[in-house]
Amino acid sequence: MAAPPARADADPSPTSPPTAQDTPGRQAEKSETACEDRSNAESLDRLLPPVGTGRSPRKRTTSQCKSEPPLLRTSKRTIYTAGRPPWYNEHGTQSKEAFAIGLGGGSASGKTTVARMIIEALDVPWVVLLSMDSFYKVLTEQQQEQAAHNNFNFDHPDAFDFDLIISTLKKLKQGKSVKVPIYDFTTHSRKKDWKTLYGANVIIFEGIMAFADKTLLELLDMKIFVDTDSDIRLVRRLRRDISERGRDIEGVIKQYNKFVKPSFDQYIQPTMRLADIVVPRGSGNTVAIDLIVQHVHSQLEEVPALSVLSLHELQRELSVRAALASAHQCHPLPRTLSVLKSTPQVRGMHTIIRDKETSRDEFIFYSKRLMRLLIEHALSFLPFQDCVVQTPQGQDYAGKCYAGKQITGVSILRAGETMEPALRAVCKDVRIGTILIQTNQLTGEPEVPGGSLGDEPRGRGQREPHLQPDPCCPQLHYLRLPKDISDDHVILMDCTVSTGAAAMMAVRVLLDHDVPEDKIFLLSLLMAEMGVHSVAYAFPRVRIITTAVDKRVNDLFRIIPGIGNFGDRYFGTDAVPDGSDEEEVAYTG
Repeated sequence: MAAPPARADADPSPTSPPTAQDTPGRQAEKSETACEDRSNAESLDRLLPPVGTGRSPRKRTTSQCKSEPPLLRTSKRTIYTAGRPPWYNEHGTQSKEAFAIGLGGGSASGKTTVARMIIEALDVPWVVLLSMDSFYKVLTEQQQEQAAHNNFNFDHPDAFDFDLIISTLKKLKQGKSVKVPIYDFTTHSRKKDWKTLYGANVIIFEGIMAFADKTLLELLDMKIFVDTDSDIRLVRRLRRDISERGRDIEGVIKQYNKFVKPSFDQYIQPTMRLADIVVPRGSGNTVAIDLIVQHVHSQLEEVPALSVLSLHELQRELSVRAALASAHQCHPLPRTLSVLKSTPQVRGMHTIIRDKETSRDEFIFYSKRLMRLLIEHALSFLPFQDCVVQTPQGQDYAGKCYAGKQITGVSILRAGETMEPALRAVCKDVRIGTILIQTNQLTGEPEVPGGSLGDEPRGRGQREPHLQPDPCCPQLHYLRLPKDISDDHVILMDCTVSTGAAAMMAVRVLLDHDVPEDKIFLLSLLMAEMGVHSVAYAFPRVRIITTAVDKRVNDLFRIIPGIGNFGDRYFGTDAVPDGSDEEEVAYTG
């Protein structure tokens, strides 16, 4: 902006806190024990002015806390701070561009606290909070030694991996998944495991050098500088580094005087002029937070795709199914579709499983037979290359061998997991992943937040609880994908596909994890023409393989003539009233 940054100040300034000379750290000796340091840290709390919110201080030793759930709960709704937004159009592409907010300011100025206050007040369902602390560079052995003795400058622009920051933020704005490093402050190193994040409605990027790079600045739609008194920042830093990062008072003050304060004066404070809004006193300035939220809402409303929608508008905009139902009418079936040959044996098995009078035991038996045939048929589309082996008789045999790296199966819960045994039976050492795609009951659309990795799935055949979701937010979901899946051929398994909405979402999640589109095989026992066209149109290189294609779906999105709710018939559970053929309406869409 050409104009100077707005200063969001409304309340009179608080009484100045004690200066650095008054802190207990000035009398600290090198021989102080860790216990004495903790006692001093507790006494530092009394030097901090109250912020009026009653928040407990942030406690962490790493840049990402994997134990915390990726959401914030407010009195109004649940806000997801990680995961997959559900908004894709009928082309399988992102229908919204993310709004990126940059939060800059000195060390311990309260940037993260301000960010969380903004998230709660914004009242939008999907927000990603990205911390610059995650992007410290990997230190050399010499730099590690310097850091251990508080002689390394972590407050210099060269300490950060700006190339990784920029590429990460670009991907998030495009709605793609990213791997974010987890930095361990106690060891000054990156942890082995990285955390997966996805794009959202709003991305908040916070860090001391948030405005220090020109390319990074261009990615930020709004820039906020948190301006907190230097003495307050020093006291906060002393408390944090002693109680949470295992430092001693003398080392913290040494580092502050040698690196932190000079770097703030040279690199951070000058960037205040680049900010659109300046927030004095950080999280204690609730009036400033309210002004920022109002400004963000006004910016979002200028971009129709980003405006916070009413429930009626949300239902209308997210009506992917309506768009799918009207698209591709009377078109020939796509060339990427392969249907198992309808032999008398295959038609006989279909007759049995489609018959409403078929017992559960027979339904399971013949479904498994069809699954085995379907997977055997699908494997014929994998790449093979010529190879020569020697037989026991000492003769060469010119044959074929799999030309890929590995095969991974991904089942869409709940019904898709029934296909896993058939895949394991014909693919030795196959890896298995799972995706749970669940419907927002008020909008009828599939949603997948994928940030929850490593959780234990529910028991086989067990229904998800029917919780009452917030109007614009989904229920919690589940995602587990094997590591390094991007090099594999992925067999995506579901038992029925009617509109294709949830299948498109599942494909999109795989693409977000860098699986090439032409390496994805969508397998289903039964599909509707609408679902085939929708998936093929959105993802023309995905191979679609099924045992049968039915002509239409009814107003309740049931495949006609169809098979009924596969999961209920297979697991023996009660059907959902007015439910479709797809699990929980959109498990298998």
